[in-house]
Amino acid sequence: MIEVLTQPFVEELADGRRRPRALWRILAQYVIFFTITALLLVPATLLVFAVGGSRGGALQAAGSGGVMLASSVASLLAALATLWLAGRFLDRRRLTDFGLRLDGGWWLDLGFGLALGAVLMAAIFAVQLGMGWVSVTGTLESGPGAPFWLSLLSPVVLFLCVGIYEELIFRGYQIKNISEGLGGLIGPRTAILVAWLITSSMFAVVHIPNPNSTIISTTNIALAGLMLGAGYVLTGKLAIPIGLHITWNFFQSSVFGFPVSGLDASRATFIEVRQSSPELWTGGEFGPEAGLLTVFATAVAITLIWLWTKLRGEGANLHLPLADRPAEQTKNNRRGENE
Repeated sequence: MIEVLTQPFVEELADGRRRPRALWRILAQYVIFFTITALLLVPATLLVFAVGGSRGGALQAAGSGGVMLASSVASLLAALATLWLAGRFLDRRRLTDFGLRLDGGWWLDLGFGLALGAVLMAAIFAVQLGMGWVSVTGTLESGPGAPFWLSLLSPVVLFLCVGIYEELIFRGYQIKNISEGLGGLIGPRTAILVAWLITSSMFAVVHIPNPNSTIISTTNIALAGLMLGAGYVLTGKLAIPIGLHITWNFFQSSVFGFPVSGLDASRATFIEVRQSSPELWTGGEFGPEAGLLTVFATAVAITLIWLWTKLRGEGANLHLPLADRPAEQTKNNRRGENE
């Protein structure tokens, strides 16, 4: 009788271990993540402002800036803790099984992702500048009374944290669990594609409350989710998504002075700009992610990621072990290491 009652909630692995089904794992992981983030936010905020005060205010971004930095630090710590806790006690997996197998190939893919994000945002800036949609109004701008290079430390930390923790949560954990949960019903290939679409849509939804968001910005954030997820579904590693996410945001804000998803996330920029019409292409006050140029950028990015995986000899196909259960994943990983 107990087996019948728990069947919708619990499943048994090949080695006899029991665990919650995929939906309940994802929901539990969300609760754990937000709980740990809330617990860490107060001390993280105090630490950011204390360090900022000891550095002459360089890290103490006024108002929402300091809170944003503190929140990103707290979220990164919470994401790492959550992934370990959920992997060990809910998924019955190792941390490396969520795309964090940090071998030589992983770091090479990370470098590609970092370069790709920088090149894409530089291309968006170059097009806007060439079309006369943006003008440069200053260089090496920073907050009042703060040296530029020290002020730059704050956005560096911010975008490193955001790029890592959002990929751990939205791609590493969610795509893995949705793919596995649906794999037995619709097949691994279709399950991975569905997981890719679902997580990209969720990525867009959480950005809707951002200032100046529009239908175009929400659509583009979903496309950006597909772009970021491409490296993961093709390689099973988070290296490309993390690298791409970090430099996409950093170059958008701290190099070219654009808003990031409607937020003025950096007080230090290499280039300060003033945008003009047409907002349909530039994104206006939301930043490039609300402009049509981003549609082309994400399409180019996915194509280049596919070509990179093909060049790296990874087949340029979906990484089907993403839909494996823990015992199967371990077996397939070992098989790949021996080949």
